[in-house]
Amino acid sequence: MANIKDEAMAYEPPQTKNIADLEVVPTNLEVEEREFTKDDGTTFKIKVAIVDGEDYRVPTSVLKSLKVILEEKQELKFFKVKKTGEGLKTEYTVLTLDEPDEKPEVVKPGEETPEVPKED
Repeated sequence: MANIKDEAMAYEPPQTKNIADLEVVPTNLEVEEREFTKDDGTTFKIKVAIVDGEDYRVPTSVLKSLKVILEEKQELKFFKVKKTGEGLKTEYTVLTLDEPDEKPEVVKPGEETPEVPKED
């Protein structure tokens, strides 16, 4: 049994990362809605994608941009999200990736993109 000091020192609050943190995002990635409560008691909902047990927030603006792209390019398999700015000035740009056969399902930051053999 650990003491409270050890527990406090080891404690890391749960964090939700951002979809822009992923190098490659497949369009078939599962998304869930999560509800959170602020310190003042009000609740809010966000969309998250789950990758290897970690939550990645999917901003509404990303979903809107991806919808526009998918209306024109329904066969899109992979995309990437670029994030600029901070706080209320944060903007997201959705970039299509045209080489789906050369990309794995999801590439997290710091991971190398493995070579995928091409089919003959």
